[in-house]
Amino acid sequence: MSFNCRFAPSPTGPLHIGGVRTALFNWLLAKKNKGKYFLRIEDTDKERSKEEFKKQIISSLAWLGIEHDGEEYVQSKNISKHINVAEELLKKGFAYKCYCSEEEINEQKEKCKKQGIPYVYNRKWRDAKDLQVPKDVKPVIRFKSKISGNTIIKDLVQGERNISNSTIEDFVILRKDKSPTYQLSATVDDHEMKITHVIRGDDHMINSFKQKQIYDAMGWEVPFFAHIPLIHSDKGKKLSKRDNASTLEDYIKIGIIADALRNYLLRLGWSYKDKEIFTKQESIDLFDLNGVGKSPSKLDLSRIHSINETYIKSINEKDLFNFLKEYVSKYKKPINQSKEAVLLKSMTFLKNKAKTLEDIWNNSQYIINDKVEIEPEDKKLIDDLSKKIIKEFIAEYEKINSLSRETLEPVIKSLIDKHKTNFKGVGQPLRIALVGSRFGPGLYDVILSLDKAEVIKRLSKI
Repeated sequence: MSFNCRFAPSPTGPLHIGGVRTALFNWLLAKKNKGKYFLRIEDTDKERSKEEFKKQIISSLAWLGIEHDGEEYVQSKNISKHINVAEELLKKGFAYKCYCSEEEINEQKEKCKKQGIPYVYNRKWRDAKDLQVPKDVKPVIRFKSKISGNTIIKDLVQGERNISNSTIEDFVILRKDKSPTYQLSATVDDHEMKITHVIRGDDHMINSFKQKQIYDAMGWEVPFFAHIPLIHSDKGKKLSKRDNASTLEDYIKIGIIADALRNYLLRLGWSYKDKEIFTKQESIDLFDLNGVGKSPSKLDLSRIHSINETYIKSINEKDLFNFLKEYVSKYKKPINQSKEAVLLKSMTFLKNKAKTLEDIWNNSQYIINDKVEIEPEDKKLIDDLSKKIIKEFIAEYEKINSLSRETLEPVIKSLIDKHKTNFKGVGQPLRIALVGSRFGPGLYDVILSLDKAEVIKRLSKI
């Protein structure tokens, strides 16, 4: 069979990390089975939908390597189809006009609240033989849900789910202003797009039961459903947009690499044997819904950093430099072109102590900035002995014709022996003078990355 999958975000805010994982799983299932993966922008909420969020969703998914087939499907362009289906359901007797006022509905809700039971519409207009249709009142159209029996969904992740039809209310499919609701629009669009597999969060389970009834009423083929567990915060609660690491942008800003984040999200609720790191192609080849767990996954920022560190250390230096440039162009001050060659050459050691692109940026400040600003706490560490060591180092350093680790090591060792100290005793004041901090890349790497005249200039200022 052919596989058609889709991701259907609403452009009402930045792309949520849970949505990104849903997109990834849909994309992987489609690609694994030589199928199609579509992007549907569900923009029928006119007040909250914004073009900027639509663009951000498309560019963010592309950044992650999740490219959709064809043009994105924009839901608002197909409202006439949704309305036609609502009218067809009305003609076939699977829907009805409801003239209840907002006051009536609110009264019913309040009554249920006092009784401590969930609100379910009382189906007043379902059989309206004895009711007088009020004048000048625009009705909503409600779907006539089954009252008796049960509905079964054979979920590809959760297993067989069975609920009593009496628990599903007669839900609205067309509002008073003739705008379609989510239940109708999503069902019609999935049918129009020939979607065969719907992967989404398990908070959509009740929606699938409602939408299945629309499929059955229209005589359409029902897609396969797969409801994946939600992502929880580190506190064990459902991840919300108020959490610090809830949107894709939160990760891009701190310098997480696309491949690393995709790898982390793949493993967040899915597993294949004991394998942890997957290339893009391995992700496609090995992905299977049988590997998706049934329990919620907990977001672990330290694990994301760990995977990102693995990618940073193993990546080609030129590619890493290009990632850094892209990151810097978005979130930092532009790098002077004259510094690019030194930075590229220095990637081999700058990445050693880095978990993110932001770490590489911070570690490379001594290259990017000509002027070294020494932190007040570090300034205190430059005592008279430190100044003497720096002065003696300059004298020996100037004599070296061919600079390398091998020619620098004897100079450092002689200073350690002369002043009866250790590597820190010599290395720390030199690093502070060259970098502006006692922390940072290895001393030999710092010295060799800078021009000889620049090293002398910086050390001479102490």
